[in-house]
Amino acid sequence: MLTRKQHELLLYIQARLQESGVSPSFEEMKEALDLKSKSGVHRLISALEERGFIRRLANRARALEVLKMPDAKGAPAAAGSNVTMMPPRAANDVIDLPLHGRIAAGTPIEALQGTDTLPVPAALLGPGEHYALEVAGDSMVDEGILDGDYALIHRQDTAREGDIVVALVNDEEATLKTYRREGQMIRLDPANRLYDPQRYREDQVQIQGRLAGLLRRY
Repeated sequence: MLTRKQHELLLYIQARLQESGVSPSFEEMKEALDLKSKSGVHRLISALEERGFIRRLANRARALEVLKMPDAKGAPAAAGSNVTMMPPRAANDVIDLPLHGRIAAGTPIEALQGTDTLPVPAALLGPGEHYALEVAGDSMVDEGILDGDYALIHRQDTAREGDIVVALVNDEEATLKTYRREGQMIRLDPANRLYDPQRYREDQVQIQGRLAGLLRRY
């Protein structure tokens, strides 16, 4: 049995994931539930995690995954909530994602070519439109992204600090990097000490998606 605040937070997280594929920040959760401090959010998150409703994704700041929703009889309804829960996909469902060629995890290369498809288990994907790219290079190895992996990308044109994104540079080259703001500049950070960050003016960079998962063949 969840408390009303736990249930409201779970509904809010699920709604945000369905809307954008990105979990809300602790500040956003605090404001949404009208809490006085982030410590209250931490306690609610810990309680939901202990009860098996959510889990925190490793190596991703603030990233949360909803594992299950309570039965209608098992938790109070959130007041005024109009959230419609999407039924879970079957574990054996497969989706053919567009495979747009290779993307550099090192020096940028020509972007988003190729018209093949890649079969991907639906369970690896959240809501929204996705596509796949084959990773070339080793500059993201410290994030567990290896040469030859298939990056599963949630299509979007915005990014938050710390997101791993597909960034199109100067309308012709794409790279997979961690997105940062640095004053008036955009900094694309590698995850390998052998590579330097790349800095660009804001008008040079177009966000084409956020990393949603990886597929590795052995």
